[in-house]
Amino acid sequence: MAIAFPGESAEYRAARTRLLEQEIELRRAMEAVAAARRGLPPGGIVPRDYIFQTGRPGGGLAGVRLSELFAPGKDSLVIYSMMFPRDPGDDSPGPAGGQTALLPLAEGPCPSCTAFLDQLDGAAQHASQWVNLAVAARTPIERILTFAAERGWRRLRLLSSAGTTYNRDYLAESPDGEQQPMLNVFHRDGQTIRHFWGSELFYAPTDPGQEPRHVGTLEPLWNLFDLTPEGRPADWHEQLSY
Repeated sequence: MAIAFPGESAEYRAARTRLLEQEIELRRAMEAVAAARRGLPPGGIVPRDYIFQTGRPGGGLAGVRLSELFAPGKDSLVIYSMMFPRDPGDDSPGPAGGQTALLPLAEGPCPSCTAFLDQLDGAAQHASQWVNLAVAARTPIERILTFAAERGWRRLRLLSSAGTTYNRDYLAESPDGEQQPMLNVFHRDGQTIRHFWGSELFYAPTDPGQEPRHVGTLEPLWNLFDLTPEGRPADWHEQLSY
């Protein structure tokens, strides 16, 4: 199939064809990485059946064990650790209104995590057909549920990890207690639950000018920017309101 768009020059077509070869190689590399990830040997057994706090469908609160987050027939569990409270060095504005706006800024939610979850909430209904998906934060569950209602999140399973060592154990918290935006995947094999994969790229050295991009392939926003002549905006991060 010959590909050409209206008005393009021969110079553009030649450059675009070379770029297409790079895109094909990138696709192959992504497939190879996914295959290598699937081929990892068994990870470590989860040391304890963490008890998270969550909201009941009809109202009220309840405890839920990590093992109870696995639905019948779905043996993979994805947990994203939201930074709530945010990074102590993040002085970007808090929510413009609502109950969450009344919190001290340092106790409020991370804008970048919020933007990611805005996007993930739309995908959650589709993802839940195949895997178990949850979001955990160290802040009290009441704050998480209030903020979720203010953002309009309707499909995410929300948990508080307060009172557990989950964040510390799975690299979602630094030794001095600062929260980190880790994504972890667990797998159930019979009665045994193991850690399968974590977004360790967050802790890997970055090239100059780069963000960690540890969940970069999951974020439509930043990948959308990559398709434009301007690319990813420099010195810009998501905000809670614009």
